[in-house]
Parts: sequence; structure tokens; C-alpha cells
Amino acid sequence: MTTFRQSHRLRNVRYDVRGPILTEAMRLEAQGHDVLRLNLGNMRPFGLEADPEIVAAVTAGLDAAQAYSDSRGLPQAREAVADHYRRQGVGAVSSDDVFLGNGVSELITLTLQALVNPGDEILVPAPDYPTWTGAVHLTGGVPVHYLADEANGWNPSIDDIESKITPRTTALVLINPNNPTGAVYSEETVRGIADIARRHGLVLLSDEIYEELVFGDARHHHAARAAGDDVLCLTFGGLSKSYRVCGYRAGWVVATGPLEEASDLLEGLTLLANMRVCPNVTGQHAIPAALGSERSPETVDPGGRLEHRLAHTAAALNAIPGVSCVAPRGALYCFPRIDTEMYGITDDEEFVVDLLRSEHLLVTHGTGFNWPEPDHFRIVCLPDTDVLDRALASIADYLARRREAVRVGGRALAATARRS
Repeated sequence: MTTFRQSHRLRNVRYDVRGPILTEAMRLEAQGHDVLRLNLGNMRPFGLEADPEIVAAVTAGLDAAQAYSDSRGLPQAREAVADHYRRQGVGAVSSDDVFLGNGVSELITLTLQALVNPGDEILVPAPDYPTWTGAVHLTGGVPVHYLADEANGWNPSIDDIESKITPRTTALVLINPNNPTGAVYSEETVRGIADIARRHGLVLLSDEIYEELVFGDARHHHAARAAGDDVLCLTFGGLSKSYRVCGYRAGWVVATGPLEEASDLLEGLTLLANMRVCPNVTGQHAIPAALGSERSPETVDPGGRLEHRLAHTAAALNAIPGVSCVAPRGALYCFPRIDTEMYGITDDEEFVVDLLRSEHLLVTHGTGFNWPEPDHFRIVCLPDTDVLDRALASIADYLARRREAVRVGGRALAATARRS
């Protein structure tokens, strides 16, 4: 019989946040085990709910949502997005410059489909949100990873980015605040990246989905402001994280800079938006309600819950021998480093699968975010602190057993350090 195989375009596409480790978690759950899923930044399951007025706006729009919208999205929602960026000092943004989508993930794929030709090189941070690398592969491009500097608060090295530019380089991806590291880039870093795009004629693709989730003295700096009028900047944002409505899939991309020179590219993006007919209309009704007025940090993070949980998790991780974590300044995650020699780790996917089977705790391995070494993992910091404390204690106990197995029998025995 004929064997039906997936497209060759999928050969290098990975999304390990929901990959084999999730399949294993579901197998354990089917056996009756309770698995604490700390692999996804999904707000509602951890009791982080949308503001009532956002839910009310979606409810009120249900009748109208039976009809298709404009392929770029509802005019009033696009105008709310444009006004949001004007208030941030980005410039003369109009609703015509806004495309709405089913979350940022869909818009990443649509944008790269419109932009990338086979063999084009796209500069992507390492670590990154893996949809970026996967979508570059899917569209026939070549992801070229530049390294973030853990010793410098996970800010990327401007020199490293510049060293990786070739005649095939087409675009430069910036993820700020960063997933998975929780870094919030300095103004100097953002300006430096925009300047690279300016000098080399690159499109700047700025993923700012966590722009409202910055903590302490950190400040988010919009790439579009640094890019100005002479760098084409496509800014990606949405309601999923800051407004706690992941399932509404209310995302957008905003084009700024020399738009006349980008008219052909934007026509291509319009074509692709037309082909998918329109984004889900129901979730679009949340956008004017969420962005209709400036909100305080207390509204975005009521009671400072997320800020506290991030700091609490980082401190607990740093207390584990052989584990270090740069304290995140934004987003929802910690991205700790593990001493691989101490714990006998050569394959970080094996490590997180073994942790899952032993402790029924689901985290994501660092190479799943295109980090080049098997010495990091990402943990979501959304649960209450008592739940986090139990999870972190489980990680510490598991690592202690691995460490003892390495001490007694060497690295080969470390992966057998599960609970009996």
C-alpha cells in the first residue's frame, strides 16, 4: 500500500513546547496520574482571568460575530490597536497599517510567507520562541541564530548579530520582552538592533506580545520607535498574555517606517489575509475594550501576583546546588541553567522526560527554544506560590537523586534516579 508522508518542508520544523514531552504527559494522565503542566503560558487554568469588561465586550459582540469581518480585522479593533501605538509615541500609525490575526503565531507565519524566498536568511535570537525558527523553515528560509548573553541579563550581543549578516540576510527578529528568558532589553540594545536593520536594509520583526508584562524598574522600549521612519518595522502584539485571554486569539501586526517602499510586501500580506478570509471575529471584540484606555501596571498584573511569582521562582531555583537563574524582568517564565556535569545531563529532552515520569511535572527543555547547549530548561511561573513551592521542591529532590547517582555510578546511571 502507498505510504503517505509529511511534506519535506516540515523536516526541520519543531515546536517542542507541545511536542513529545506533552505526549508523554498525556499518557501519564491517561494512566491516572496528576501532571502539573508548567510548559505553557496559559493563564486561565491557573486562575488568572480576564477583566470583566473584556468578557462583557466579547459577549455583547457575539451576535455580530456571526458574520465575516474585513480580512484585516474589524475596523474598530484595528483603530484601537493603532491608537495604542500612537499613545506609546510610535508615530503616525493608522488602522490601515494594522492586520489582526488568530494570535501572534498565525501572523508570524503569514508575515514570513509574504516575505521569505527560498534560501533567504532570517536572524533569530537563541533562545527564541520556537514558532519563529519553525516558520522560517516552513517558508523555505534559513534561520540564523544570534546568541543572547546570559551574563548580560540575556541581552543579545550587537557584535554577534552583525557578524552573522550575509548578502542573503533579509530580516532580523527581536523578541522583547523575551520568551523564554524573561529579559527586557535595554534601550541601548533595542536602538543597536534597529541600527543594524537600518545600515543593512533589513526588515525588523519585533515580537512584543509581553510588552505590558514588565516588572520592577524594567521598561519596555518599542522597536518601532527606535526604527523611526527609515526602517521597516513589523511589530507583533496581542491580548493573550497581558490581558489574560489566551483562548480569544486576539493578535495583531503593525507596519511602520517607509511603507511606500514596502507596498509590494504589504500587498502580499493582504493577499494572504484575504486567503484565510478573516481572523476569528469573536475575539476581536475584546480589543477595543482592552486597549480603550491606558491601564496601570496594577491592572495588567493585579496585586503584583506575576511579579512576585517570577521573583519567588528565580530565588528558589538559585538555592538549588548547580542551578542558576537570571531573575526575569518580564514575561511569565524562568530559564535556569543546570550544571550538566554535576547532574549527568547530556540530553536535555531526556532530562525533562525523566523529570516528568519521576515527579509528574512538565517543563520544557532549553534546546526546544533553539538554545545550542543541553543546559537550560523553561518553567512557567503562573501557579500560586504554594504550588510553585511544591514543584520546585520536587525539582530539587529529583536533582539531588541524580547528583547522588552521578557521584556513585557516573553519568550513565543518572537517568535511573527516578522514584521507586
